[in-house]
Amino acid sequence: MKFKLLLTAAAAVAAMAGAARADDAFTPKSKGMWVLDVRISDALPAANSSINLRAGAATGLKVNATDSVMPTLGVSYFLTDNVAVEVIAGTTLHTVKAVGTGVNVAVHDTWLLPPTLTAQYHFNPKGKYSPYVGAGVGYMLFYNGSDKNGYSVHLSDGFGPVVQGGLDVALTGRWSANLDVKKVFFQPNANINGGALYSKVNLDPVVVSVGGGYRF
Repeated sequence: MKFKLLLTAAAAVAAMAGAARADDAFTPKSKGMWVLDVRISDALPAANSSINLRAGAATGLKVNATDSVMPTLGVSYFLTDNVAVEVIAGTTLHTVKAVGTGVNVAVHDTWLLPPTLTAQYHFNPKGKYSPYVGAGVGYMLFYNGSDKNGYSVHLSDGFGPVVQGGLDVALTGRWSANLDVKKVFFQPNANINGGALYSKVNLDPVVVSVGGGYRF
């Protein structure tokens, strides 16, 4: 996991929060409000799943997937002062690898589009510091894949549950800073070389995001 981005994200939120004086007027969260968050997100797949022969025998290799840092958007609507729904959109690029003893070979590049919907509870909507938790569902769509090094790989699309936690820091006026962490539970099937090899990939990415928001 790229702890460097996580530390940078926390430092950025702290810096933005420190830049706003305690007596600066800000717009609190409230029923009927829309919030647009623009974030930089690091998608961190867990992967590390065994690659087996179609008959079930283990090959000794595992699937791995690289992290990806990309911009993302979140749009929230407050149903009450405390309860909101958020739609998150963005896309990430990952390299899938086969790894093992003396083996580390790229087999596939793919883009992942994971539109996500969560319901959130905001604990302190009227305050400057407003933490929240959420849960929902995402659809994981792989597209524009490119096979590498003589391998062919097909990854299955599908739905996965999502849990979320974060912190909004109100700045001046309608502006805010945001730190958000999501965990997506998704395990696609990977068919390699026409199904001769198979893996149930424990993708289960953690998505760490930092950015700024505007309240409408």
